[in-house]
Amino acid sequence: MQTILGSGGAIGTDLAKELKNYSDKIRLVSRHPKKVNESDELFAADITNPDQILKAIEGSEIVYITVGFEYKAKVWEQIWPNFIKNVIEGCEKYHSKLVFFDNVYMYDPSHIPHMTEETPMNPCSRKGETRKKLVEMITLAEREGRIKAVIARAADFYGPGINNSVLLETVYKTLKAGKKANWFCTLDKVHSYTYTPDAARATAMLGNDEKAYGQTWHLPTSPNPLTGKQWIDAFAKELNVKPKTQVAGKFLIQLMGLFNSIMKEFVEMLYQYDRDYVFDSSKFEKAYNFKATPYAEGVKNIVSQG
Repeated sequence: MQTILGSGGAIGTDLAKELKNYSDKIRLVSRHPKKVNESDELFAADITNPDQILKAIEGSEIVYITVGFEYKAKVWEQIWPNFIKNVIEGCEKYHSKLVFFDNVYMYDPSHIPHMTEETPMNPCSRKGETRKKLVEMITLAEREGRIKAVIARAADFYGPGINNSVLLETVYKTLKAGKKANWFCTLDKVHSYTYTPDAARATAMLGNDEKAYGQTWHLPTSPNPLTGKQWIDAFAKELNVKPKTQVAGKFLIQLMGLFNSIMKEFVEMLYQYDRDYVFDSSKFEKAYNFKATPYAEGVKNIVSQG
């Protein structure tokens, strides 16, 4: 049994498709799970409840964490550590391997221009501090021999049919609606994005490779990232519209945050846009002979699939 905690999200759905290459027994866990494959086992649960987490993990060979809690620092601080603690205890009890789908928030901002698996953790945000704590909890549990775990880390992501990508919300959907694309801080800095089908395929590969455990892996992400202007131009070209643009600086976003909770939470993450943001996944690509989807192809697929 391979179990996805937080199925149905940006990664969970694609991951369920990929896991069919490895197992006919896939359990999808969320409040209201929906089948991706005909043979999927649906397990409705409140994954903030320790007892329900234990029941969801029971019988699992591998447990994947792809859940996304509400994008608020306070919520993350209250929910994420307890959730990870409960998952670790469940994996230890049932001898399940753990695959944690992670992000880059814990990295030292001075290393954002070129991130590798060796980039030091030194976050400058509350959400980053929480992510650092989770990684440390998982790493400690593995070092103590309690569980086997792998950390699968992605950059900001984009892909067909997802609703929680900043790139799609601020560029693709606005241009499609005939409005100006939005970008943050400056248009001339490059920004890596991980293509969600690539991330899902790679996460499944890592989970099913014994040699991958005990390590952190950057999920395959196309090299030579685009600048903000190039991202907007790429989507405008595929949509056959003019690349109308507006750039929001910190002051404007703080002002927007007075009326929009997402913008309020986003202020502390703006350091990811005022400098180059390059996500190096060469370790994975070399180990698994994997070529990430080129950006132009990813943009075309998003637009063509609506």
